[in-house]
Amino acid sequence: MKIAVYPGSFDPVTKGHIDILKNGAEIFDKVIIAVARNSEKNAFLTVDERVQLIKESVKDIENVEVDSFDGLTIEYAKKCGAKVILRGLRAVSDFEYEMQLSQANSALSNDIKTIFLITKPKYNFISSRTIKEIYLNNGDISKFVPEAVYEFLKNKKL
Repeated sequence: MKIAVYPGSFDPVTKGHIDILKNGAEIFDKVIIAVARNSEKNAFLTVDERVQLIKESVKDIENVEVDSFDGLTIEYAKKCGAKVILRGLRAVSDFEYEMQLSQANSALSNDIKTIFLITKPKYNFISSRTIKEIYLNNGDISKFVPEAVYEFLKNKKL
């Protein structure tokens, strides 16, 4: 079984994230979308909220699991039996950061490869940071996030 881990903060998950996930699910037998518990980031949503919203957003994709993890992505991937870390690229500006991560992971474990998938052009500009900015300024985020995320945030009290 070919297993890929798709790690990230997903704070919140966007339609661009889901696009990458769907493409990965067509390639791999199982994709684990894994929410990183990153203490350095100032989180908008709790890890539990993000996991639940992702689960609701991917419930129709049979070979996808949703989880969260602490520590190094490469160690989590090993624990899951994954041979691939899946990463998404939106634009050239993502490449340098993603390449550095990939090379660091490769130095930590030669057995796990990083594969980059490119999102559809209509999602190139969407980032979790952009979504938060629009949302916090009372803008309409419905075009950019899965329905479950939109409904949750519409009812969230700040």
